[in-house]
Amino acid sequence: MSAQLKSNSPENVQVVPSGAAVGAEIRGVDLSRPLPEATKELMRKAWADHGVLLWRDQKLPDISFLEAAGIFGVTKEPAARKYQLAGGYKIGGKIVPLHPHVSLISNLNEEGVPVKDNGALGSYEVVWHSDNSYVEVPPAGSMLYAVVLPVNGGGDTWFNNQYRAYEELPDELKRAIAGKSQIHDSSRNSAGVLRPTVKLPTIPAEVPGPAHPLVRIHPVTKKPALYLGRRREWPSNYILGLSNEESEALLDKLWAHATQPKYAWGHQWRIGDLVLWDNRCCMHYRSEVDPAQPRVLYRTVIKGEAVISA
Repeated sequence: MSAQLKSNSPENVQVVPSGAAVGAEIRGVDLSRPLPEATKELMRKAWADHGVLLWRDQKLPDISFLEAAGIFGVTKEPAARKYQLAGGYKIGGKIVPLHPHVSLISNLNEEGVPVKDNGALGSYEVVWHSDNSYVEVPPAGSMLYAVVLPVNGGGDTWFNNQYRAYEELPDELKRAIAGKSQIHDSSRNSAGVLRPTVKLPTIPAEVPGPAHPLVRIHPVTKKPALYLGRRREWPSNYILGLSNEESEALLDKLWAHATQPKYAWGHQWRIGDLVLWDNRCCMHYRSEVDPAQPRVLYRTVIKGEAVISA
């Protein structure tokens, strides 16, 4: 066995749980070097077990982090790219990268200057959500690699466990959502910014987006998880078959339950951090970023499968 493969051998790998309801750190792996299949399989199992994985101090030049993402599935073009291009951003600029499977999570404008609003997530707080739930086949996972970070912090990310949120849902709420689906609003991004070329909905019937079940079955673990997606100011996501008042009241209860701190784990970023999360059983949230300081992370999403209703 070569020295490179030995350094990434499964017996040298540690899976260290976060101690919270979700998440684990993978130690003893250098993702810039070849990995034996046994190590890849160990990490895939850790992802299924913990929902979110963290690798520290990785050195992945350019877009080589895509190779690491490929261990867990096939990467794909993120859904927001078409909106960015429709908004007039040029490919290869400070907002839209050349590679179609890579997106930039940054607060830079087209001139490379940090700003509050760059037409994407910018420096805004990003509410709890599941990535790209507003498409027919949402991604299985998302991977984020930290390249440039504010010197004074900010932009911390929290993840939560929607298996546990469903498991501990009161019985009356489980009965209330059994077999029900909701429309997932595609009009606004996770910072609440209206997408380019999209009209702001004024009534629920105008909300664009697909219908997905409120409870989905994970295709690997076979466990049920709440699947709430995202929620913007009314009109936004709504439950099919209920009146507007009933839908809003039920969604209020579900969101209050699902985003309790006891289901979450918070991550403070360091340069070289690589984080992978499972959109099928986790949501995530980002704190506000100092708009005077640059923050740039590379992201890709992993191809998913049709949502399986519980």
